[in-house]
Amino acid sequence: MSATITPTDTPHPAPPARGRRLVRGLVRPAAAVLSGVLVFLSFPPRPLWWLAVPGFALLAWTLSGRRLRAGFGLGFLFGLGFLLPLLVWTGEEVGPVPWLALVAAESLFVALTCLGVAAVSRLPAWPLFAAAVWIAGEAVRARVPFGGFPWGKIAFGQADGVFLPLAAVGGTPVLSFAVVLCGFGLYECARRVRAYRATGELPRGPVAVALLALLVPVAGAFAARPLVSDAAEDGTATVAAIQGNVPRLGLDFNSQRRAVLDNHARRTEQLAADVKAGREPKPDFVLWPENSSDLDPYRNEDAREVIDRAVRAIGVPTVIGAVLTPDTGKLRNTLIEWDPERGPVDTYDKRHVQPFGEYIPMRSFVRLFNSDVDRVRTDFGPGNKVGVFDLAGTKVGLATCYEAAFDWAVRDTVTHGAQLITVPSNNATFGRSEMTYQQLAMSRVRAVEHSRAVVVPVTSGVSAIIRPDGTVAERTKMFTPDALVDEVPLRSSLTPATRMGTAPEAALAALAAVGLALAARTALGRRRAAREA
Repeated sequence: MSATITPTDTPHPAPPARGRRLVRGLVRPAAAVLSGVLVFLSFPPRPLWWLAVPGFALLAWTLSGRRLRAGFGLGFLFGLGFLLPLLVWTGEEVGPVPWLALVAAESLFVALTCLGVAAVSRLPAWPLFAAAVWIAGEAVRARVPFGGFPWGKIAFGQADGVFLPLAAVGGTPVLSFAVVLCGFGLYECARRVRAYRATGELPRGPVAVALLALLVPVAGAFAARPLVSDAAEDGTATVAAIQGNVPRLGLDFNSQRRAVLDNHARRTEQLAADVKAGREPKPDFVLWPENSSDLDPYRNEDAREVIDRAVRAIGVPTVIGAVLTPDTGKLRNTLIEWDPERGPVDTYDKRHVQPFGEYIPMRSFVRLFNSDVDRVRTDFGPGNKVGVFDLAGTKVGLATCYEAAFDWAVRDTVTHGAQLITVPSNNATFGRSEMTYQQLAMSRVRAVEHSRAVVVPVTSGVSAIIRPDGTVAERTKMFTPDALVDEVPLRSSLTPATRMGTAPEAALAALAAVGLALAARTALGRRRAAREA
């Protein structure tokens, strides 16, 4: 007689349990994206600089104790959350493909940086090492490929923040480091509070590290405030910035080159009339934007006459932004010092020309994805000399538009004697996007970094005159013709940031290398112990 076996129900995971696991699996990726969005929201034109601190605290929670592969993936998601909205202006006129390609490429650098943060997150004093790793990542991103792309340095979101004086201590690397360290310190403090509530234990060493990481950046920023001054050391200069405006938004404004030139000449002549009538003080010199004359005045006699008439009307040295077409070689994005009596007397060729904007790397390959590359028919070539003009006795340092993002391009002008800095720019191709406000914030950081007034003339706005303490004395609206006239202090002393140059960045990169080496040694030790067990 055989027994009858009654099958029993095999238990299966309940759908709600699977759902909970799925949700738990998505928490950290979602937190990575959210942390990136918080850091984006800390950037201009929003005055929410402080959001960078909780943004990095949330990123620290996301990466803490993660494996390297997870750190890379979560870092890529952070990069998307941060850079997709930050750089949306790059697709303003050419469509989403260049924007998405740039964001994806830059997010890979961010992902590698976050891999390093995850690697050092198990070390004692990890916030210090992790913040240094972040700066090392920014340093690499600012140099490669094609000369680098520093847009999105955390320092550039801090023009309104309490950390800004640290720019005078060690430039953008120290300013970024302080913000990131404070964010990581905030997370570590929260973690220690949570552990104390769970266990009742409060280890002194780790708690001290957490508090120092949180508080030292803030204390350092307040201690650095005496370095920030707008006092005149070498007298003052009255400067005028001309914003002539463009006929229409977008890439096609270049087809109206004569109209752009006429706009700037007309606004300069109007300023001359206002000066004569006593409505404005007479400037010591005048600054036009980048590309204010895309007609080469050395080859186009009509353009030369228009410029000369405007400069004679105002009667002071004027800097003209022009595109020069040499007999041989590449185009030049040039600033011309134009004297009212002698005409053009000096030039500065932009040294860091913009890849995919002023020249097209790998043109035939890039054309497969976007035919707009052929709008740049002839590539621009870089100059090779530092730009400092002597305008009516004032040494004026020149950094053209995109160059303001690069530490070396601005610092060089100050170490070569500039008492004032100008950043002539052309943002017409980016419409009414946030790009112009992001760039203006860079110039405000540069003002504090080098303790110099910075004048930003822009074809279509926002133009501004910035004092050495980073405050905006005057500014224009977008896409309106205007002229700013203001008396600015001239300074010749050098901040620690100017004196040290790349030394702070190199020191932080070395600290990052030490942290990564210690993390690698610790990981090898754990693996060896596991094998022996």
